[in-house]
Amino acid sequence: MKTYLVGGAVRDALLGLPPGDRDWVVVGATQADMEARGFRAVGRDFPVFLHPHTQEEYALARTERKSGRGYRGFVVDADRSVTLEQDLQRRDFTINAIAQTEDGMLVDPYGGARDIQARVLRHVGPAFCEDPLRVLRAARFMARLAPLGFTVAPQTLVLMRQMAASGELSALVPERVWQELRRALAAAQPSAFLRTLHDTGALAQVLPEVDALYGVPQRAQFHPEIDTGVHQELVCDMAARLAPGDDLIGFAALTHDLGKALTPAELLPRHLGHEQAGLRPLQDLCQRLKVPAEHRELAMMACREHLNVHRLAELRDATVHDLLARCDGFRKPARIAQLALVCECDMRGRAGSAEDDYPQGRELVRLHAAACAVSARDLAQQGLSGPQIGQAVRSARITAIAQARAANNRA
Repeated sequence: MKTYLVGGAVRDALLGLPPGDRDWVVVGATQADMEARGFRAVGRDFPVFLHPHTQEEYALARTERKSGRGYRGFVVDADRSVTLEQDLQRRDFTINAIAQTEDGMLVDPYGGARDIQARVLRHVGPAFCEDPLRVLRAARFMARLAPLGFTVAPQTLVLMRQMAASGELSALVPERVWQELRRALAAAQPSAFLRTLHDTGALAQVLPEVDALYGVPQRAQFHPEIDTGVHQELVCDMAARLAPGDDLIGFAALTHDLGKALTPAELLPRHLGHEQAGLRPLQDLCQRLKVPAEHRELAMMACREHLNVHRLAELRDATVHDLLARCDGFRKPARIAQLALVCECDMRGRAGSAEDDYPQGRELVRLHAAACAVSARDLAQQGLSGPQIGQAVRSARITAIAQARAANNRA
């Protein structure tokens, strides 16, 4: 029985990245052997155990054989005769197929360390094609590794295109697609996720509403990058920069312009009404992927309101109030700062605008704070009741917004 450190812990150490969770593979053991040593079995689809003291995961060395469609269509063999090299061979990328012995020596039969030095994401072998989830994993790894100079090996791109064309990605369950998307949006360069999937034809399979943005022109005076798909990449990267690790902001940034894919050809490159047009495809996307309510609600707000926030200075005081109310900003005040941040990502996610100021975001938050200072309880003490309180609160909040604007103009 031999134990090896494997996977991400070895990879990240070679990349000089902060250590994360450590995973181990055990060669020459059975489930009975592990349980006799106090390990607790937790694996549903294959034999994985938790260490009795560290709670780290230990998996028996195993091989996998394709037996059906999808990422679960595999027969697993975890016999004690399975070797370390056989276990590493079933893994997705060479950089993840490196093991380390207890004394620190690397076991690297598939050239993962060499690919780390060359900054190449490469599949281990032909079995890569057997798991459609690996297409999304490749793109998600690029969202993390592209800032370090990584590219996808040409041979791997060929396989990914074949897998996308085969229709195998349709076997992926929504929860797994959402999990990979969420992790990509929280990475340093989400655009690499989108671009990798788009270039292989996979984005049209898993996020057709986003893929439809590529090739759609915008007016150059507002969008020097022209292509809406390119704009979307820039916005996602700006979200990663302004809200690092925040997939909530990232998802709203990703989906704010879906309506531009529905603009009639005769209106291009103008996109009149794209905010309202985008709500339906956004709703469809959220329903299909079972997106959490918090993500869906912020995304819907950003899709509907982003142009209003951009032209905040032109809005009447009452219109500003009603925008805040539509976003439920008086019951859930944190939403307004989130909306302002998404709108800033949109404005700065344009060619040549990355360092631009966005005073509208700060102003929206300031006016919201002024309106929130109005107390319904104080008005109720004035003898008002029922609908009168609601009307008085709205009026008082609009007045507070007007006063805050006037004070700012005097300053």
